[in-house]
Amino acid sequence: MSFRKVVRQSKFRHVFGQPVKTDQCYDDIRVSRVTWDSTFCAVNPSFVAIIVEASGGGAFLVLPLHKTGRIDKSYPTVCGHTGPVLDIDWCPHNDYVIASGSEDCTVMVWQIPENGLSQPLTEPVVVLEGHSKRVGIVTWHPTARNVLLSAGCDNVVLIWNVGTAEELYRLDGLHPDLIYSVSWSRDGSRFCTACKDKSVRVIDPRRGTVVAEKERAHEGARPMRAIFLADGKIFTTGFSRMSERQLALWDTENLEEPMGLQELDSSNGALLPFYDPDTNVVYVCGKGDSSIRYFEITEEPPYIHFLNTFTSKEPQRGMGWMPKRGLDVSKCEIARFYKLHERKCEPIIMTVPRKSDLFQDDLYPDTAGPEAAMEAEEWVAGRTAGPVLVSLRQAYVPSKQRDLKVSRRSLLHDSRATATATAASGATTPPSTPPAAPASARFSAPPVLGSGNATGGRLDEVLQEVAALRALVAEQGQRISRLEEQLSRLENGHV
Repeated sequence: MSFRKVVRQSKFRHVFGQPVKTDQCYDDIRVSRVTWDSTFCAVNPSFVAIIVEASGGGAFLVLPLHKTGRIDKSYPTVCGHTGPVLDIDWCPHNDYVIASGSEDCTVMVWQIPENGLSQPLTEPVVVLEGHSKRVGIVTWHPTARNVLLSAGCDNVVLIWNVGTAEELYRLDGLHPDLIYSVSWSRDGSRFCTACKDKSVRVIDPRRGTVVAEKERAHEGARPMRAIFLADGKIFTTGFSRMSERQLALWDTENLEEPMGLQELDSSNGALLPFYDPDTNVVYVCGKGDSSIRYFEITEEPPYIHFLNTFTSKEPQRGMGWMPKRGLDVSKCEIARFYKLHERKCEPIIMTVPRKSDLFQDDLYPDTAGPEAAMEAEEWVAGRTAGPVLVSLRQAYVPSKQRDLKVSRRSLLHDSRATATATAASGATTPPSTPPAAPASARFSAPPVLGSGNATGGRLDEVLQEVAALRALVAEQGQRISRLEEQLSRLENGHV
């Protein structure tokens, strides 16, 4: 275990992992037995979703986070697929929208009621049909609203505009074999894939080209994973020729040799990596393991620094990962996992022990919030933007989410002009009177997550109020920072 030799200073060295009490688990859940290497679990600040066994089709449970304890067998599921569900992913810009990919070759997008399900949900908001074989991967664009990627066992990657139910890009012929994983870059301008042909590829979806490729990233025949890090490097997990599990870090500018390569052990479960861009910590969970290892990625060699291992008795069938804005900042919680056992889901909380009760700025830099940085049409037109960051200082309070509406017409050709015209008319009209939208806007601007058609003026007013409130919150945040600084100086005797 060569990675144990490196001892270095890090505030994450003593990250402390702890399972929650038994009554805080979700019990009596029949976790899916499908042999597919996805996480089987997706979590956001409102819900935990788990792929479960279902007779005569595919289903997943969606439970409000507080609905712990024993889950009744008759608890309603999301059950519109005709084949087993293989992957699920919550929309990063709407906590009530989730996508699922299935063996029935379809992708479905679902709107979950605010308080969870009271009856089985069989009607998706939209069905996306374009794959000829089962769909094993679904993942939302990190910064553009309504953009969803799916990858199937037909070796095709499709990118959809969920707001118009249309296929934006079909990336066919770039992968000669099964795609094991897909990960968007932080700004969503590219994504990387790990493929059964042992290659890791960096792809520009808007050009439909492979920007960089590393053949035989890991020599072993078992499944690999590749994820983009915030600085554009790529972290991979895989197997050596001798079936040792490996981790590697790659510079996309030069994929000849890995920047760092470490061998872990000779277990045979695929390693699922989870990455926190705010702390640059990667957590690695093996399917069938009973441990979570974590590593800090730094600028100096050996780049991948082993921090510690959280170990429990039971092996994990799958794993969910809470976005940063769903954590309890008052307890210095820096990560929360939702570990799937055979019959239950157990949250595991990772904290950094701190004596002070003050907000820990170094643990919680501004993080990706729920606002999209741009619309689907802007991304298609070539715009690139990083995530819209929010401060966790005022412990996160979820905003009112808007329903997902889908327009069936293919509208990309004129929607940009529409958006410009609407913006222009909105800018010159007083907020109290709704702007008169041009004809094209009235009939063909695709509704995105929550655009209403007759609410232009009201929306302007609300947006102005929100802007004013944001400014006020920012100002108060700065004031609190200054006061906390003064307080800590007083506590430390620096008057």
